[in-house]
Amino acid sequence: MKTLTGKTALVTGASRGIGRASALALAKAGAQVLVHYSSAASEAEAVVAEIRTLGGKAEAIAADLRAPDGPHKLAQQARAIIGSRLDILVANAGIALAAPIEDTTVEDFDNLFAVNVRAPFFLVQQLLPAMCKGSSVVLLSSLAAHSAMGTLSAYAATKGAIDTLVKHFAATLGERGIRVNAVAPGVVPTDMSSFAKSDEGKAFTLGMQALKRMADPSDIGAAIEFLASDQARWITGETLRVDGGSKL
Repeated sequence: MKTLTGKTALVTGASRGIGRASALALAKAGAQVLVHYSSAASEAEAVVAEIRTLGGKAEAIAADLRAPDGPHKLAQQARAIIGSRLDILVANAGIALAAPIEDTTVEDFDNLFAVNVRAPFFLVQQLLPAMCKGSSVVLLSSLAAHSAMGTLSAYAATKGAIDTLVKHFAATLGERGIRVNAVAPGVVPTDMSSFAKSDEGKAFTLGMQALKRMADPSDIGAAIEFLASDQARWITGETLRVDGGSKL
């Protein structure tokens, strides 16, 4: 069903993995999608081509969200394309780090917070003038924000910050009719969670899940499409776990 026909959407980190799946899901529902990437230009253009093949509208835009002014530059590019109205923002771009506390450097820590927390915060700030009543923001949390997951302490801290931002953003922007939610995936075998592609990783993942299969990025994309749609019109300030029943 074309539940998002006439809507405009920006998905960060949309060249692969969950971002790609989200961009495709939103496009199939009828939205015009801006496919953000940092360095994977060919992959982003492939996503745009796939959306256009399906009859949808899409453009690829690049920005380094690790840079302090990255979100500002991305917002400028987005508004130059979509004008004064942005209906959906999916702040998916993120980086991960698996390292013991003793081996985590200040640079590692700062990079994680720059991409995973600072960038979504200022992207929302910079795009607020283009958002309106009915706009939806979806941030990306993680199972790691709610459960201890090996050596992911610094990464988990960034996702705990996202869960906090969701509530503050939702409370502040609710008066404008803007909804803000997050999706917290479990382990998804993507480039960022490549360990899940190994036999050991698969066994670990299946061992903690109620649903005994590996997740597909489209499982997360479908949840993001739901939160972005009018079907979720009375949901805001929530973090939706989409993890196959992990660590129940």
